[in-house]
Amino acid sequence: MKKVSIRFFDDKEVRAVWDDDNSKWWFSVLDIVGVLRDEDDYQKIRNYWKYLKTKLRKENSELVSAANQLRITAADGKKYLTDTFDYGGVKELAKNFPSKKANRFIEWFTFSDDTIDGKSKNKRLCVWYRLLGDA
Repeated sequence: MKKVSIRFFDDKEVRAVWDDDNSKWWFSVLDIVGVLRDEDDYQKIRNYWKYLKTKLRKENSELVSAANQLRITAADGKKYLTDTFDYGGVKELAKNFPSKKANRFIEWFTFSDDTIDGKSKNKRLCVWYRLLGDA
């Protein structure tokens, strides 16, 4: 069973799925694009991500190949395959994103224990300490 977490940046959802096999979170690319573009229209967000993926491929960016597709529950309650990035992919996307919000998003995403990533770092440390105790 996969754990799902939702955090809010400027009142917009950023959904994530915990991957037990790799001990990391995978974050919805469409949610991040929506946050960085300050866009609520799903179709516009999706179209912009398609445009950006094409542009990044032409620039030989490895970011697009780092995307992983996972099923994430959408607003209609159904699960759909969606592009996701791990921690490094999210940071790389935000760094290369033409948005004034990108820097503030990166700060929120990387430096707070209240963010999804902060929680995953804490969880990883707990698992590591537990494993040391079992050794």
